[in-house]
Amino acid sequence: MLLSIVVPMRNEGRTVGNIISRLKKVLDTTGFIYELLVIDDCSGDNSVTEALAQGARVIALKEHRGKGYALRAGFLKAKGNLIATIDSDGSHLPEELPLLLLPVAQGDADLVIGCRFNGQPTSATRRVNQAGNRLFNSLIRALIRNSICDSQSGYRVMTAKVLRSMILMSNEYQIESEMLVKTAKRRFRIREVKITFEQRTYGRSGVDPILDGIKILTSILWAYLRG
Repeated sequence: MLLSIVVPMRNEGRTVGNIISRLKKVLDTTGFIYELLVIDDCSGDNSVTEALAQGARVIALKEHRGKGYALRAGFLKAKGNLIATIDSDGSHLPEELPLLLLPVAQGDADLVIGCRFNGQPTSATRRVNQAGNRLFNSLIRALIRNSICDSQSGYRVMTAKVLRSMILMSNEYQIESEMLVKTAKRRFRIREVKITFEQRTYGRSGVDPILDGIKILTSILWAYLRG
């Protein structure tokens, strides 16, 4: 079974090399054949050099298009039976990837989401982000009748069947919501597992709580009505 790990990246030169190195160590203990695909969203630092130094395959976008576009570009190149996504800023622990892989590999789920909150807010995220996440979770739960605690988490594992069943349109941070709603509408099995979340140590998040919040809300409704 081939596992594709898709890692979106923009100006994460201080963290991406460490993330890839740790991913490889973890994956070498799982028995999976794997490919590491790093999608560079037009970084202006040494991100590409660091990723290449760790043996990852880097797909460099010609212009800055956003996290969603980077993920979609990676999905097009992914050849795996299973596809995992993990952020490159160090907020997700590569050592916890087997927790997400297990339910899918055992045939108990089609999409597994790493939940940062377990239904409770955490000091690792800003209050405005916590409030937004609760709003998005509530709306998604009402629409798809599924008790989701962290709809915006970027740490995920899914089957290729899930991914190939939908056409994703998002270019930015709303891609997680779009993917979740469309997966639920197609009646795939969704599970969450508790993960550790560590706020980024370097740089800053590119998320605009107001602008991106509006885009996420719009994408949830659009994916439900037209997905």
